[in-house]
Amino acid sequence: MHNVIIIGSGPAGLTAALYTARANLNPIVLAGWESGGQLMLTTEIENFPGFPNGIAGPDLMANMRKQAEKFGAKIVDENATTVDFSQRPFKVTNDSGEVLEAQSVIIATGASAKWLNIPSETKLRGRGVSSCATCDGYFFKGKDLVIVGGGDTAMEEALFLANLASSVTVVHRREEFRASKVMQDRVLSHEKIKVMYNHTVDEILGSNVVEGVRLKNTQTGELTELPIAGVFIAIGHHPNTELFKGQLEMDETGYIIPKEHTQTSIPGVFVAGDVRDQRYRQAITAAAEGAKAALDVEKYLIENPVN
Repeated sequence: MHNVIIIGSGPAGLTAALYTARANLNPIVLAGWESGGQLMLTTEIENFPGFPNGIAGPDLMANMRKQAEKFGAKIVDENATTVDFSQRPFKVTNDSGEVLEAQSVIIATGASAKWLNIPSETKLRGRGVSSCATCDGYFFKGKDLVIVGGGDTAMEEALFLANLASSVTVVHRREEFRASKVMQDRVLSHEKIKVMYNHTVDEILGSNVVEGVRLKNTQTGELTELPIAGVFIAIGHHPNTELFKGQLEMDETGYIIPKEHTQTSIPGVFVAGDVRDQRYRQAITAAAEGAKAALDVEKYLIENPVN
C-alpha cells in the first residue's frame, strides 16, 4: 500500500514527487517508458528560473529526477496501463501487470503537441522545428519564420514571434482562419506577418538545421519554397487522458477538470500540469501545479487517514 502514486514524469510529476518525498510520503512515480515529458524535445531552456546561462531540456529533467530520488521518491520507468478509481485504495496497473494500490493519486500525464507527421519534421525537431513559440522564439531573433495553424493559438504565437523575428509567414490549409475575428484582425494588420491560405507543409528543408520549407497549394498542387530558419507548429495539443476516460470529469476536449484546487471529481485523485492546463503550457507553471498537488495530497491524507 502506497501513500501516493504519481502518474507522469514531466515538471509537474517530478515536482510533486519531490514535495511528497520531502513530506515523508514515500511516493512512487510511474514515469513511463519515455520519461521527462515534452522538455525532452527541447534543446535549450532559457526561461526556467535559476539557470542564467540556460539549460538543455533533458538535463533539467534529469536534475529534477535526481532531486526527487535524493529525498526518497521511487521512480519506475513503466507506463500505467489501467486505473481503477471506483474506491479507495485506488488501483493502478503498470506494464508489468503489477497492480499498485495507493491512498491517493496525482495525475501528471501532460499533453502532447499535434504534429504534421512528416519525416523531416521529426528529423529537425529541436533544430528549428518547435511547437512552442514562447519557449523557443528567442533563439530566432531577426530570422524569417513560418508558423503552421489557423486557430487562436497560431495567431497568438504569430504575434509573439513577430516581435522577435524579421518576418513571420502563417501557413494555413484552408481559405480562412478558425481563430476569433479580433485575433485574425491583429495578425492580418501586422506589417511583419504574411499569410498563405490553402497551403500545407510538403517538406521541411535542411540537413542539420531548418533552412527552408516547401509548401504545397491545396487547390492547384503548386509547390513553393521559402528560405526560413524556423518552423513553429501550432495546430493544437491533445491531453494524455485516454487512461482516465469514464472515471474522471473532463471537458469536451479531454482535459481533466479540477473540482477544488487540484482535486479532481474523485476525492483523493489530484491533477497537475498540462493535462489540465490549456492556457499556459510552460514548464514553470507545470512545476508549480505539481507542488500544489503535493501539498493538497499531504492535507488530504492527514484529514482522511487509513481506517
